[in-house]
Amino acid sequence: MAKQKTAYFCQKCGYNAPKWLGKCPSCLEWNSLVEELITKDEPEKGNWRFGSQNTKPKSKPKKINDIHTTEQYRIITEDSELNRVLGGGLVPGSLTLIGGEPGIGKSTLMLQIALSLKDYNVLYISGEESEQQLKMRATRLKFENDRCYILTETSTDAVFKHIEMLEPDVVIVDSIQTMVSPLIESGAGSVSQIKECAAEFMTFAKESDVPVIMIGHITKEGSLAGPKVLEHMVDTVLQFEGDRYMAYRILRTTKNRFGSTSELGIYEMQTDGLREVSNPSEILLSERASEISGISIASMMEGNRSLNIEIQSLVSTANYGTPQRSSNGFDGRRLQMLLAVLEKRGGFRLGTQDVFLNVAGGLKVEDPAIDLAVCVSVASSYEDLAVSQSYCFAAEVGLGGEIRAISRIEARISEAEKLGFKRIYISQNNMKGLDKAKFGIDIIASEKLEDVFRDLFG
Repeated sequence: MAKQKTAYFCQKCGYNAPKWLGKCPSCLEWNSLVEELITKDEPEKGNWRFGSQNTKPKSKPKKINDIHTTEQYRIITEDSELNRVLGGGLVPGSLTLIGGEPGIGKSTLMLQIALSLKDYNVLYISGEESEQQLKMRATRLKFENDRCYILTETSTDAVFKHIEMLEPDVVIVDSIQTMVSPLIESGAGSVSQIKECAAEFMTFAKESDVPVIMIGHITKEGSLAGPKVLEHMVDTVLQFEGDRYMAYRILRTTKNRFGSTSELGIYEMQTDGLREVSNPSEILLSERASEISGISIASMMEGNRSLNIEIQSLVSTANYGTPQRSSNGFDGRRLQMLLAVLEKRGGFRLGTQDVFLNVAGGLKVEDPAIDLAVCVSVASSYEDLAVSQSYCFAAEVGLGGEIRAISRIEARISEAEKLGFKRIYISQNNMKGLDKAKFGIDIIASEKLEDVFRDLFG
């Protein structure tokens, strides 16, 4: 018979404790354990050797060489950026989780995807908005689709009854935190409810071969809300990033069982929805009538995509004690390291200077290949000498002031040539096996920072 009991769950990591604790032993978070009422069926006792008397295996072991595979069919959406991030489209039976800050555009993107799948029956389940609100948004998006169905429901029991009657090809849940399972007596959004609801949708997806996309809330730290086990349960985890006060959004994948985890998609938020950005380098490079100091162009890689971004620096005398070091879109600790290299190896007296660094376009960059562009940008602002807009830089900088080789150099050079750059600075070590004759851009290979500065500033 059913047995009721309570347990304490950590709202950060999902740790389960029989009694209240002030500090979670798993994630070390204070005051995060909340009492929840759970219902469990008394299991039939057995042992590891014989198992339960009523348990019958549903499958048997197979030799790996006897397992036959076929090419995985995918549902190709009208959104090429989403297809790229997913690895080629939606995989039948997959469970995808997409998270992002409030107001970033998660619901807009998912409704846009639902309305664009005109060859499939799509069920959009909303526990946060009414039918009228979703209709107003669809009207603003200027999409029409007779095969897109809207369901405003929070009970998973009612949801699966509607799914059984409708038999959709794609299911979208907005959001998983609003869903409530009748098997769990705790409130919506609790750790138990999130785990149980996600498990029910996962079981449905695997048994019916219908792809399910779930929207998830995030915490103030930027991570997905709910237990960490939620991310382990799903097949794909997508992160929708960007400043909601800026026009551009970035869709990244942090987990993907069916494709690469290094791809990203770029969108522009407009009044009629999200527009795909096919050539991101053009929007990340500003058009200036005249050249100014402190600006350099870096070549970076995001997955298999080469991007050219603008690095902006401002170096000024510190008049208020300790010099400031501020960076936007670039690791502050790495900036400190590069400033130390510039002072020790380049001879720039930055100990009494404020240094401000910005990556144009709101991007957060981790590729070490932009090190050289950062150094050139800071040196340009310090010397107050402009760098030509037709030059770009692609190299890592070491502590000895050496210019180190980077990966995918041919893709970076090709992208720079396509965008009309006349010269690119790279490491001497990247010249091994590189055929300069097939490129129509001037390639300058250097070993040390001094060589680059001598060529640029004399």
